[in-house]
Amino acid sequence: MTIKNTFILAHPPIIVPEVGKGEERKAKKTIEGFEKVAKIIASIKPDTIIISSPHAIPYADYINISSGEFGEGSFWNFRVPEVKMKIPYDNELVEKISELAQEKNIAAGTLGEQDDELDHGILVPLYYINKYYRDYKLVRIGLSGLSLTKHYEFGKVVQKASEELSRKAVYIASGDLSHKLLPEGPYGFAPEGPIYDEKIGEIIETADFSKLFEFSPEFMEKAADCGLRSFVIMAGVLDSKEVKSELFSLEGPYGVGYATGQFEVIGENKNRKFDKIYEEKEKDRVKDLRKNSDPWVELARKSLETYIRTNETLKLPSNLPEEMTSRKAGVFVTIYKHGQLRGCIGTIEPTKDSVAEEILENAISSGTRDPRFPRVEESELNELVYSVDVLEEAEPISSLEELDTSKYGLIVTSGMKRGLLLPNIEGVDTPEEQLKIVRRKAGIYPHDKQTLERFKVVRHK
Repeated sequence: MTIKNTFILAHPPIIVPEVGKGEERKAKKTIEGFEKVAKIIASIKPDTIIISSPHAIPYADYINISSGEFGEGSFWNFRVPEVKMKIPYDNELVEKISELAQEKNIAAGTLGEQDDELDHGILVPLYYINKYYRDYKLVRIGLSGLSLTKHYEFGKVVQKASEELSRKAVYIASGDLSHKLLPEGPYGFAPEGPIYDEKIGEIIETADFSKLFEFSPEFMEKAADCGLRSFVIMAGVLDSKEVKSELFSLEGPYGVGYATGQFEVIGENKNRKFDKIYEEKEKDRVKDLRKNSDPWVELARKSLETYIRTNETLKLPSNLPEEMTSRKAGVFVTIYKHGQLRGCIGTIEPTKDSVAEEILENAISSGTRDPRFPRVEESELNELVYSVDVLEEAEPISSLEELDTSKYGLIVTSGMKRGLLLPNIEGVDTPEEQLKIVRRKAGIYPHDKQTLERFKVVRHK
């Protein structure tokens, strides 16, 4: 038995009447959408409700699934402890999902912290469902910092596990939309907010899940999204399925976007493999970029590829431009995969005899020694995009007024601590943001004695 019904549901606690105390009336359309979903689920009578929540314990590199006898929780942190629930977990399905994820080399399962307390991303949907139906078990899934394609692959695992156990289940992708819809809202306003919500509404109406992969990380950060990875897992659950979709509601009365909608499986469609569609587009994009890449970027790519494949350092080619072989400078090599940062390591000042040698070393470091990411695997090499920044000499500045984020990078030094941020980084629009990021990277506090320097770069892509 396959999962034939999936849903997108927001999770604002304020729509729970005991929490909202009348304020919930401003979200009338959202509540009506929840009521529709709850009645549909009651008519299906599923054995299990599977929910992915952005507010379950997150990990950078692991999708955590809750296990144990029960999940329980209340709205105590919204001052309504008397509204509570206790739901048994479907541990057989949890174990099957974990087993299949391991087989597919997806970092997911029950090895993360097992917190029995249900978060509001779970509680709000179940509050409405429980009004009409209670005879079900729960699978609770958290999100992670893994790529969107990995979340999609995980969704396919969830579907397969349900099929193998003949489980009658429904899937709920819990998640709010943009948190920046109104100047008077709790998180303020950003132009990207309404754009994001409108696009998610279109995706629900058309069931074109390929568009879930088109948002850049910088755009998502500005839009202050909550549920994208939850939605992507749901799309994976529906891989190769023909669906009938319906948008029940889309609104943002408090400055945060809420959507409710349904996707009902009505058949098979092998053309609806959206992770493969995205990966093919990415491969074509990378090929096009490589056709036009200059010697700086080509050297970085060949350096890392040689090291990953042979564990040896590439010998400097003899046909490099003189500018690369006769000049010394600090160099940063940045690697991207599917539009997301995959590694960035560099030197503020030259440590080698030439820019070319600096690139050789820093490309390897970026792909294998950036502590934020696992070592690049050989299977990834054809998906990677590189940029090389050659630093010009830094000059001291006395105030942020001397900075322009599109033109200058920033170096902050405090004693033995030193941090750097490159210029013209998407999503970093003000000198104040630049300074905050550099201090955080270097472990420098605002009250620490510190000096500021600015620098320009020549960026090669």
